[in-house]
Amino acid sequence: MDSQLIETLGDELYAALRDRQVVEPLTNRHEGMGIEDAYRVQQRMISRRLDAGERIVGKKIGVTSRAVMNMLGVYQPDFGYLLDGMVVNEGESVDTRSLIQPKAEGEIAFLLKRDLMGPGIGNADVLAATECVMPCFEIVDSRIRDWKIRIADTVADNASCGVFVLGDNAVDPRRVDLATCGMVLEKNGEIVATGAGAAALGSPVNAVAWLANTLGKLGIGLKAGEVVLSGALAAMFPAAAGDNFRVSIGGLGGCSVRFH
Repeated sequence: MDSQLIETLGDELYAALRDRQVVEPLTNRHEGMGIEDAYRVQQRMISRRLDAGERIVGKKIGVTSRAVMNMLGVYQPDFGYLLDGMVVNEGESVDTRSLIQPKAEGEIAFLLKRDLMGPGIGNADVLAATECVMPCFEIVDSRIRDWKIRIADTVADNASCGVFVLGDNAVDPRRVDLATCGMVLEKNGEIVATGAGAAALGSPVNAVAWLANTLGKLGIGLKAGEVVLSGALAAMFPAAAGDNFRVSIGGLGGCSVRFH
């Protein structure tokens, strides 16, 4: 795809984000659109957000669990950028009018104390670079109509990022088995999903290593102080005004989010 089309699509997605509007799937309109094209569109969309005054605070890994892969028909992980405008503090309520078609995912977040730059990053490197891990919610949102996405659509749309909420409890990642820790996800007091750390590419640590190595090939590093959302541990659930969600993860504690 030529640079002009990349810019046009990135601007279209940025306008959709800003105006809370949906667009038709990019892959329906541009059948030859590949993953590399999609990441270039993503970069354009992010550059528009940076120009508008936001700043990058981390990265997210998407499509790591079989449940989400099956739900979306997307069978490989992707990544997107977290910006300071996406941060929701624990206990705050999310205004559904600020989003388009949100869904809630329970995840494990990593806070880095050292830079990580691939290639060649292994799990031991990830653990050594991690300050702490926390339970979190990622509220994914798609600017693509009705979530009719292929992998290139979600990549271009910044991996369907919406907002995220970090739990207040921070734990040393060496003190908990992140592959076997169990997760319970509740919606309005009812258990709607259970999962385990292994849902994220076998372990959330594997997912962060994958991200560091994938970014490294692009000349991009993970930075000290950044947050990394390591991927959903179960299916994602639609969120609407009045909904309350809570995620509890063994050894890590819990995180709650409500919507108005």
